[in-house]
Amino acid sequence: MLSFSPALATETPRSLLAAGRIDQALQILDHQPAPTAETYNLTCRAYFEVEAWDAAIPACEKAVALAPDNSVYHLWLGRAYGEKADRSIFFKAVGLAKKLRTEFERSVELDPGNWQARTDLAEFYLEAPAIVGGGRDKARAQATQLMPLNPAIAHWVSARIAEKENDPDTAEREYHAAIDASHGGAFAWLNLAGFYRHTGRLDEMEQALHTMESRPLDRPGALVDGAGLLLRTSRDYPMAIRLLRRYIDSPATVEEAPVFKAHYMLGEVFEKQGNRQAPAEEYRAALSMAHSYTRAQDALKRVAH
Repeated sequence: MLSFSPALATETPRSLLAAGRIDQALQILDHQPAPTAETYNLTCRAYFEVEAWDAAIPACEKAVALAPDNSVYHLWLGRAYGEKADRSIFFKAVGLAKKLRTEFERSVELDPGNWQARTDLAEFYLEAPAIVGGGRDKARAQATQLMPLNPAIAHWVSARIAEKENDPDTAEREYHAAIDASHGGAFAWLNLAGFYRHTGRLDEMEQALHTMESRPLDRPGALVDGAGLLLRTSRDYPMAIRLLRRYIDSPATVEEAPVFKAHYMLGEVFEKQGNRQAPAEEYRAALSMAHSYTRAQDALKRVAH
């Protein structure tokens, strides 16, 4: 465990999580004299960011036990169950999937206006088999409920449903409808780029990302996710670097796209370019913020050799 620094007294765990400074957030949270439900929820989210699901789940469970009527706490517990399920053997994954459905549904029940919870629930219904409660009709119902709460996200869910139904024309129309509903926001352009990637239209994916770069940054994490699309498709590395550096240098970083992961991704891009020194610097930058992030640990070992 890292030693506590008195200099952190003026920081809050929420601000540190938003800045991607996971180690420092955990220092404060670990030194709370009387942990509260909020303490446990934020601890869960810190571990969630470094992909330590086995540590995240019990922290989130404690938050829910202390505040069972909090929609946000149920949402984060469901997310932790979901990530663990994705990495588990079938029978264990089935049990976790049922748990996460319960948490997402409870989150929506407690706060019907929580569009993030409805979005996660819609994704679950869309991706999960019927044996654990999935179903496209259920996802479609959530899209209807989302329309007055967040029209752009409602169109995104409808687009995803159309993709699942092998209807790319409808999907593309819905992605464009999401762009219109968001007034041309960057996040909707990112999602259209993701659709083009799935359908093998990589030139159009790049063009959508170039457009995204100049659009209102309604979700700052879109910069990191856009860079990720370019990295995974081995396209336009200079643009990926530009997006990541813009995010890292921005004061408007967010928890959903931890800065340490942006540094890690930047290291990956440099590696793809054949750069020998810059990747190690980025991996060290990531580990300076989240020392237990195993992806950066492994990457640093790789480039060090």
